[in-house]
Amino acid sequence: MANETPHDLGRIFSTATKNGIVIPAFNVPYLPMIVAVADALAEHDTFALIEVARLEFFKFEAGSLAEVAEEFRRHADTRVTRLHLDHTPVIDEDGVRVDWRSFIAEALDLGYDSVMIDGSRLPLDENIAVTAEVVRMAHSAGALAEAELGSVLGHESGPMPPYEELFAQKAGFTKIDEAERFVAETGVDWLSVSIGSVHGAIGPATRNQTKVQAKLDIEHLRALHDATGIPLVLHGGSGIRHSYIEDAIRNGIAKINIGTDIRQPYVRALDETGSVRAAQAAVRDKMRQIICDVYRIEGSASRLHTLKEGI
Repeated sequence: MANETPHDLGRIFSTATKNGIVIPAFNVPYLPMIVAVADALAEHDTFALIEVARLEFFKFEAGSLAEVAEEFRRHADTRVTRLHLDHTPVIDEDGVRVDWRSFIAEALDLGYDSVMIDGSRLPLDENIAVTAEVVRMAHSAGALAEAELGSVLGHESGPMPPYEELFAQKAGFTKIDEAERFVAETGVDWLSVSIGSVHGAIGPATRNQTKVQAKLDIEHLRALHDATGIPLVLHGGSGIRHSYIEDAIRNGIAKINIGTDIRQPYVRALDETGSVRAAQAAVRDKMRQIICDVYRIEGSASRLHTLKEGI
């Protein structure tokens, strides 16, 4: 098993951005999903992150930071994947203040390769201050840091307003001048931006519903990438029309978070058969489709490791 450093992960992402190669990040709200995702990445020689968000410990069955890290080390080949801590909010989707500092510190102590702080519900100055602190924490541990600016909707409780109305109003979109300042003052490695995507619903009554088919404002994305100059992240990657995804990758999106697309097949198969193995097989089948048919990135691990030294 390869054992490259997290800072090599930074070079991989830089190479991906320069060469138009997307790096998916697969959320694993149930521990048995980890081996299915890891096996699919190895089988298809595809580089991606395996990630878990704070809410997946409390509203799903991801276990704990330690259990996820242990399962990852047991099954994952670091040549094709690394472990990422997804959304760690300062204020969560229920409006509750979170002890984000200790949560991120625990993940770094456990060897997570990258971490995300989500201060998107804070005023800009406070988001900058919190993110800068997390960047220092991560870099001192040899890890990378992601943050969010703007607001990718979908995790909040209650019904979401009509999507077309939100898109027309550019509700929650990342502001270009704020993004330029944010990156300059925080030194963050990756920035999650809001350009039209939405998160999958997480409420028990809605989490298995089909996601709205979101659109992306590619002109806004291009301006954000020009202003920031760093790899950008698209959250809520499930359910977006592929033509938008292709344009997004060409215009600065290096990481796309995918949760609903693999979570729903897992839960559906588990409910129908009662078999964890059948649910894992459903995830592997969906992973093959995402890798080979949707993003067409089979073999990206070899390509990224070959390209990185010369870029």
